[in-house]
Amino acid sequence: MSASGISESSSSCPLDPILVTPSIPLVSFLERLQETAVNTFGRSNVDPKTYVDVSLKFSLSETEAAFDKLSRSANGSVPANELNDFIERYFDGADDDMVYHEPEDYVEEPEGFLPRVEHPEMRAWALKVHSLWKNLSRRVSSRVKTHPHLHTFLPLPASFVIPGSRFREVYYWDSYWIIRGLLVSKMYQTAKAMVTNLISLLEEYGFVPTGARAYYTNRSQPPLLSAMIYEIYNATGDTELVKRSLPALRKEYEFWNSEIHRVTIVDPQGCTHTLNRYYAMWNKPRPEGSVKDKRFASKFLDDSEKQHFYYEVASTCESGWDFSTRWLRDPLEFTSVAATSVIPVDLNAFILGMELNIAFFAKVTGDTSTAQHFLQLSNRRKKALNSVFWNKNMKQWLDYWLTNSTCQGVRVWEDQQQNHNVFASNFVPLWMEPFYSDSSIVASVVESLKTCGLVRAAGVATSLTNSGQQWDFPNGWPPIQHMIVEGLVKSGLKEAASLGEEIARRWITTNYIAYKKTGFMHEKYNVEHCGEFGGGGLYVPQTGFGWSNGVVLAFLEEFGWPRDRDIDCSLISSELDKIGSRS
Repeated sequence: MSASGISESSSSCPLDPILVTPSIPLVSFLERLQETAVNTFGRSNVDPKTYVDVSLKFSLSETEAAFDKLSRSANGSVPANELNDFIERYFDGADDDMVYHEPEDYVEEPEGFLPRVEHPEMRAWALKVHSLWKNLSRRVSSRVKTHPHLHTFLPLPASFVIPGSRFREVYYWDSYWIIRGLLVSKMYQTAKAMVTNLISLLEEYGFVPTGARAYYTNRSQPPLLSAMIYEIYNATGDTELVKRSLPALRKEYEFWNSEIHRVTIVDPQGCTHTLNRYYAMWNKPRPEGSVKDKRFASKFLDDSEKQHFYYEVASTCESGWDFSTRWLRDPLEFTSVAATSVIPVDLNAFILGMELNIAFFAKVTGDTSTAQHFLQLSNRRKKALNSVFWNKNMKQWLDYWLTNSTCQGVRVWEDQQQNHNVFASNFVPLWMEPFYSDSSIVASVVESLKTCGLVRAAGVATSLTNSGQQWDFPNGWPPIQHMIVEGLVKSGLKEAASLGEEIARRWITTNYIAYKKTGFMHEKYNVEHCGEFGGGGLYVPQTGFGWSNGVVLAFLEEFGWPRDRDIDCSLISSELDKIGSRS
């Protein structure tokens, strides 16, 4: 048994080589460049991603021939000045395959912007956050479109907003919260352009890749495209966007219900449920972190074990939660990662949302039969979520670990295979209408949230385990805050809405104080300490930051900020005990 009490028997299947997405020669070469840079400059001085984001000035054959002529020592390093000269001569920078784009729909203070934010300092800061959309706006360089073989960046048809810092490209699930913020900023054209890009990727690859890079085309990310389109339609009434999107969304639905993602479970009542898991099409080191992945894999002697580890790592990245003890059989050992053995609560909630959105869009376009079909699918999934994941004692939905070592066939539900550790993802189903509209479920979830230990001084923690992984304690992430808060508020229950507003107020305050201290918005925050950004993980904390901006603006639109409310960390810290006392 593992530390979490879950059986350790293997349940994932070897990845069929036919399903592995082949790497393009450019990416393979850039991985060699990355490894040489690490050997030359040292691990602590290199962000591996930089070396797969650069673009070539000359052909790959010419560049590779020059690279092979560099003088090397036994450990594969090159004299630093020689490698620097080579990089300067043969490569453009990691940011050079895109150019700044002035958003056509940006204005310094949009009409009707945050009418309920009355506090002058909070309003001034909100306008600064709004202005970051202009800083983060890009479009693909014409050179990428004319010479795509020289770039790992994928040619996109429209402009886009990037997260920031090392994340120089469009990312799939980040885009949902960026779009939520753009809608608050009345930047409807920019929001639609984001969706246009994602649909173009879906049509090209049959799914939406993690991001707009050639090395990301072996996996997806949490499927929120339909949710983006729903929010834009809600704000603009654009039926043409809905009509144009519907075929692509059905294609994405087929991807997530393909054989590798699909799992069948029989519950204690003998009912059969079909649910979904993450499963990347990749069994090699991730190019953007190749050196790090190989270092971890060196613990394995057998090549098949290494390949298994690589596709588990890539599958974890598909979840967006890279990395967390949520996916580890042994919370102290990273190489025990086993994401394909987990049926995740949040993924299945997202797919429930996709089913509901497709049904809604079909109704909008007059396709009654499709609407009815997807409503039936959503009803089945709601039952599956409650049957397989819901734990009435903990009052949470819990991830389910697979034990059946066979690759195909039906698994029989076992109570001990639920992961009883507390993760913020256990509350994500509340974001979906079938659950936030159920007052008895909401009351139970509110009680659990108040007592489980996740709600801290500055927001909701990702987990209760301080592992050093970035999707664990004490980090809080913008998407988590938003999904939980929005579910609580949409329930309409007074106690739930009050808890949601309290979490949002803490989150806004910690973002504000951190911005005042550092001058930046951050990708994640330390929820133990108001005004501190988060840490941990395999790269340094990043700034910018797309989804952080979007969530803050969405919260300020929902809750406002009264003129007489102070913005003070000491005030939210003093409120901490009230969460537990209200239960």
